[in-house]
Amino acid sequence: MINMLSATGKVVEGLCIRLGLYAHTFARAVSRMNSRPWHLRMLLQQAEQVGVQSLPVVLLTALFTGMVLALQSYIVFHRFSAESLTGLVVSMSVVRELGPVLVGLMVAGRIGASFAAELGTMRVSEQIDALWTLSTDPVRYLIIPRLIAVTLMMPLLVIVADFVGIYGGYAISVHLLDQNPAVYIENTTQYMELSDFYSGLVKAAFFGLLIGIIGCTEGFNCKGGAEGVGIATTRAVVISCMSILISDYFLTAWMFG
Repeated sequence: MINMLSATGKVVEGLCIRLGLYAHTFARAVSRMNSRPWHLRMLLQQAEQVGVQSLPVVLLTALFTGMVLALQSYIVFHRFSAESLTGLVVSMSVVRELGPVLVGLMVAGRIGASFAAELGTMRVSEQIDALWTLSTDPVRYLIIPRLIAVTLMMPLLVIVADFVGIYGGYAISVHLLDQNPAVYIENTTQYMELSDFYSGLVKAAFFGLLIGIIGCTEGFNCKGGAEGVGIATTRAVVISCMSILISDYFLTAWMFG
């Protein structure tokens, strides 16, 4: 009993420490957001890494997600002679949930790990300390561009993923399952509202901010040499993915509950 309470206490303590570190990183970034100099080149580099270089994995994920969702929805609706609802289910699922969540998980695995590894390597090799000696604020130079880039690029990636996912469902429904394309498009456009689309973009921006804060914090506070970098990278990916899934529930309950 005592051992279980001790283990629970350690877990809670570790969780509180991590939350404090993430809040501290966010507060430091916000407090320095309006001060100069502006590192626009670093911001553009990070935006390219987050957005352009993530497109292939996002496109493939969205395409096959839409295709699988259409196939499974058709199989279920066929039992009730309601195959025409396939387009509506695919569109709503992709725009509201699967688009933001799956893109967030893909970006967390790719960009969250990259942020943690890059900053962790700079920390253990004392490059971050060297920035202070050069009168360069590491938070402004390293963290803020990454946070802005991932927060802004996530909604753009989700927009692309939404259209590709809906098209994947359309392709399967029309060309493989012989559904009427006009019915698919009508159900997609008739029942979907702009609020559904906007809710997905809000989720995407929030998930991007989470990924940036967690990845940068884990890398910035890395210790223990090469092994520490590996631990920080793994922790950044795992915590980012868990945070996305947990926060998605609360965002959904807030928006649609």
